Parts: sequence; structure tokens; C-alpha cells
Amino acid sequence: MTKTCTRRISALAAATALLLIGQAAGAADMTPVADPAPDAPLAAASSPWQVRVRGLGVISEDNGHVNGVAGSDLSYSDTYIPELDITYYFTDNIAAELILGTTYANVWGEGSIAGLGKIGRTWILPPTLTLQYHFTDFGAFKPYVGAGLNYTMFYNEEGANADDLDIHNAFGAAVQVGFDYMVDEHWGVNFDVKKIFLEPEFDAKVPSDVDGTAKLNPWLVGAGVTYRF
Repeated sequence: MTKTCTRRISALAAATALLLIGQAAGAADMTPVADPAPDAPLAAASSPWQVRVRGLGVISEDNGHVNGVAGSDLSYSDTYIPELDITYYFTDNIAAELILGTTYANVWGEGSIAGLGKIGRTWILPPTLTLQYHFTDFGAFKPYVGAGLNYTMFYNEEGANADDLDIHNAFGAAVQVGFDYMVDEHWGVNFDVKKIFLEPEFDAKVPSDVDGTAKLNPWLVGAGVTYRF
């Protein structure tokens, strides 16, 4: 093969390569450029507010005494009531809970004053505020513990075998343990136990003036529904 022929073949091959490269570049220019994916929306932050509605059993300690009467004792009726509580989460773990409900208690004489029978009846409003720690490492199961302060108000007091029954409003400490089991983002079921240390003073006439201490110290055992906003 002559040198002239070889140079012609080389030139033809180079021209063909340049043509193919140009066509590929043109095709690339015509390919539409995909828009960048929009930023994924940020997950909505959970509301700090939560409410619960519970059915609550109030189980008192059944203890107390009338000052100056040896062997005197007192007992109180247990009750079942609805309860509303409102919770505010400062963080995922720390929350404050306000517990609202009202109930009543019948008061009976026991021990050396058992002959008095039913002494009277009072309605009770015991708002309780607790600071809670919520454990967050168990998925839908969310246990918590709490401690706080209770202020109990007694109203609509009625004497039976006592006159002028007056149970004094009182502060008390409160502790609690419980859990929520969340079935979805908002709804769950709740079980909760609280102990309130409550020992108010009282006055009455039976028929003379007496006073003493009603050692209620109730357990509050409840179950109900949780809603997280």
C-alpha cells in the first residue's frame, strides 16, 4: 500500500471520529436536564399539648382520729369518677400534668367512736400538678413517672351524726407512675396510678366541739384514652 493511500485512510478515520463525537455532543445538548428534586418537606413538629380522659377509682387509707378520744378512728367511702388531665411537654422527656376531677366521701366513726356510725359527707376537689419524666426508648409503649403537689378543697360538707362538720383545705405531696400505649400519632390508651399524701384537719360538734385529723392518703387508679395534638 502506498504512503499516499495510507494518509488518505488515516484522514478518513479521523474525520469519521470527529463526526461521531460531534453527533454525541449534540445529542447530549438536546437531552432535557431534570429539575433538582424539591426539598423534602420537614416533618411537622409534634404539639406540646396532650389531654387524657380517665375513669378513676379513689381508694382511701381509712385512718384518722378525734383529738382527746382514745382509740378513735375514721373510715371513708371509696368512689369512682371521671377525670380530665392536661399535659404540656417541655421536651420529649419532660412534661407537666394538671389533673382535674371531683368526688365525694362519706365519713364513718371507727374504733371507740364506731357507735356514731356515719359522721357526715363531703365533696372533694383535688387539683394536682405533677412534673413527669417520659421514657422514649420503647416505641409505642411510653412509660412515665412523676411527682408533684396537690391542693384539696372540701365543699358541701354535711353532718350526719355530727353538726357543723368542717374539713380544712390542705396541701399534699403526690407521686405517680403510668404509661401510654400509642396506637397512632395522636391516639393512645393510658393506665395511671397516683398516691396523694393528704391528712386534713377537721372540726365538728358531736355534740360538743371536737377536732382531729382525717388521714385519707388516697390511691388514685385510672385507665382511659390519650390524645396528643
